[in-house]
Amino acid sequence: MDNLVYIGMSADLIHPGHLNIISRGRELGPVVVGLLTDEAIASYKRVPLLSFEQRRAIVAGLRDVSEVVAQETLDYSANLRRLRPRYVVHGDDWKTGVQQATRQRVIEVLAEWGGELIEVPYTRGISSTAIQRSLREIGITPEARRKRFGRLLSVKPILRALEAHNGLSAMIVEGATAFDDEGRALEFDAIWLSSLTDSTAKGKPDIEAVDFTSRLQTVNEILEVTTRPIIFDGDTGGRIDQFPFMVRTLERLGVSAIIVEDKIGAKRNSLLEESSVHEQDSIIDFCEKIRAGNASRITADFRIIARIESLILGKGMEDAYARAEAYVAAGAGGIMIHSKNTSGEDVIEFARRFRMAHPDVPLVAVPSTYPAVSIDALQEAGFNLVIYANHLLRSAYPAMARTAQRLLREGRAEGVEQDIISIKDFFKLIPGQ
Repeated sequence: MDNLVYIGMSADLIHPGHLNIISRGRELGPVVVGLLTDEAIASYKRVPLLSFEQRRAIVAGLRDVSEVVAQETLDYSANLRRLRPRYVVHGDDWKTGVQQATRQRVIEVLAEWGGELIEVPYTRGISSTAIQRSLREIGITPEARRKRFGRLLSVKPILRALEAHNGLSAMIVEGATAFDDEGRALEFDAIWLSSLTDSTAKGKPDIEAVDFTSRLQTVNEILEVTTRPIIFDGDTGGRIDQFPFMVRTLERLGVSAIIVEDKIGAKRNSLLEESSVHEQDSIIDFCEKIRAGNASRITADFRIIARIESLILGKGMEDAYARAEAYVAAGAGGIMIHSKNTSGEDVIEFARRFRMAHPDVPLVAVPSTYPAVSIDALQEAGFNLVIYANHLLRSAYPAMARTAQRLLREGRAEGVEQDIISIKDFFKLIPGQ
C-alpha cells in the first residue's frame, strides 16, 4: 500500500498522547499499529498491566486504526521489511534513552525503500508514570495480583523478588527503580514475605513463634499498599491435613505462591550452623503434601513451590535431584534449591542439570550465602527467580542502631539529621498524609 503508516506502541494505558500520534498517522494514510508483545516490552521496561490480547482488542477498536499486528521485539526491522510502509510515526521522546538505538535502526531500514520517519512532538501534561502511580493508589484485585506472577514468569527471562516485613518496606520494594548500562528500567517483580524477617521485625525468634494468623496480618498490611505479586514463605506448611487451609487462605487473599521446605520437626532456620540436626521429610510424604495443597486450590494461578534442603543437610546432589524429579511429578509449581555453599557452585550445577530435563518449570535461587554470584550468572544457569530474602531488614537494623547510639552519645538530634530522611520528605512517604 503506497501510503501505509506504521506506528509501534505498547498501548498498556491509552492516553491522549497515543491518540494524537494515531490521528497524525491517519492523516498520512491507513494506520497499521505494531503492538509490542509482553516479551518485547519486558526487554526494556516493566511488564504491561494488560495482556497482549487485551491490548490488541483495545487498539483494534480505535477508529483510526486499520490493522493491528504483533511486534515481537523492540526492533521494528522485521515488521517494517515485511510491510514496507511509506511512513513510520512516533513521538519525539525516543530521541534519547533506551529507544535511541531503536530509532536509528528504523531510520536505516526505512532508507532501503525511501520511507520516512515522522516524529510527533511529545504531548505535554501526560505522564504514564503519574498514571501508574495513581493506579497503584487505587489498588489491584486479588485475582489480578495472583495471576500477574505467572505472566511475569512467562515473559521475563528472570524475576527479582525482595523481602518486605511491613507495609512501608513493601512500598520501598514496589517503588524501587534503577537503570542498567543500556538504559533499561529495572525493578523488583515480586515481594517476598519471609518468616525470618517477619518474626525478627516482631522481636521474636524464627521458630514459628509468630503463628500463621499473626503472619496474615503482615500479608494484609502489604496487600493494602502494594500491587506486586506476593510470594509467601510457608516454612514446612505444617501437617499434610493443615496445609490445604493455608493454601486456600493465601490464594483467596491474592498471594501468588507459597514456598514450602521439605523438613519436619521443630522449626530452626536452615542457615544456622547447627542446621544439620534438622530432619528432612520423606519424598513420599512431601509429595503427598504438594498434592494435597494443589487439590485445595480454587485456581491454577496459585503456585506451590517446593524448597529442597538436601544440599543444606549434606545429603548431596543426587538426593536433591531425585527429590526435584519427584516434586515436579507431584505437581510442584516450581523448585527452590537451597544451599549454604558460599561459592554458589552447587546451586549452579543443580540448575544446569535440572533445566535440561525441565525447561518450563520455574527454578528459584536465594543467594543469601553466595552474594557474589550475579543475577546474570544465575539466569545463565537456568534460574527464573532470584529472591533477596532478608536484605531490607538487615540494612535497616544497623542504620537504626547507629542513630540510637549517636543520639545517646551526642545528646541532641542535629548530628543524625544528615543520615536520616527529613521531616518534610518523611511526611511525603505515605500518599494522602
